[in-house]
Amino acid sequence: MSTWVNEQCVSFFQLLCIKIVKTGRVPQHLAFIMDGNRRYAKKLSVNTTDGHTKGFDKLSEALKWCIDLGIPEVTVYAFSIENFKRTEEEVNSLMDLARDKFTRLLDGIDQINAWGVRVHVAGRLSLLPEDLHNLVSKAMLATRHNDKLRLNIAYAYTGRDEISRAASHLVDGVKRNKLFAEDIDEDLISETLDLGSAELLIRTSGEVRLSDFMLWQVPSTVLYFSEVLWPEFTVWNLLAAIIHFQRHAPEKLPIKESNHRQTEFLECLEDKYWHDLETVVKCS
Repeated sequence: MSTWVNEQCVSFFQLLCIKIVKTGRVPQHLAFIMDGNRRYAKKLSVNTTDGHTKGFDKLSEALKWCIDLGIPEVTVYAFSIENFKRTEEEVNSLMDLARDKFTRLLDGIDQINAWGVRVHVAGRLSLLPEDLHNLVSKAMLATRHNDKLRLNIAYAYTGRDEISRAASHLVDGVKRNKLFAEDIDEDLISETLDLGSAELLIRTSGEVRLSDFMLWQVPSTVLYFSEVLWPEFTVWNLLAAIIHFQRHAPEKLPIKESNHRQTEFLECLEDKYWHDLETVVKCS
């Protein structure tokens, strides 16, 4: 589990500061665009793979900070569909890194479940190599019932692709008479997407773009851009972002209830999702 959540990364003083910040409002869903791994590698004159490995190590620290802050949902942008256009060597190394981390997750599944971490990989998973698709599916099935921290990993993902896939589900629902055209509204589209709305989105490395990440979900999201490269991101940078959120967060809007057709459609969609994951694992 230490591969995924670094339990040793918080000092007593840092934990005290975390508790102080927790006295204010804390985002219930925090998203990261983990940018700067390649620049970090170049800065240290090491290969790109080492930069991505350091980036994953930083994620394991950030998850510990989020658990201590009481944040129940974290989403990270790990690999864009556009990243497949990078060099074959870099793409292969990223796939190998993912294989290693998901294998370790499954090897330490008892610890993962003890932490209550539910892993959800969002994206067009059919684009992944078959063995990695299998590992990802196993990880999601094995952590399905955990409820202390939901970790969403956007992999083979873009916001536009997510929206287009949601639209396809809705069109199919209408064709099969599971939905009426008038049932389709903003809330149903939101529920059909891979990812829910984040209250705070943090991007590192000084870039101030969304890069096709969570495009539908961000109209009320507080954005925080940090100059720090992701592998150099610290708990102090995170606390600064939380304080920024506390200063700028809008009031929470009431959640609209779905009608019975919308509810049944979403339940059928989720059942199919889990069935497809089980099929991937059985067929491997």
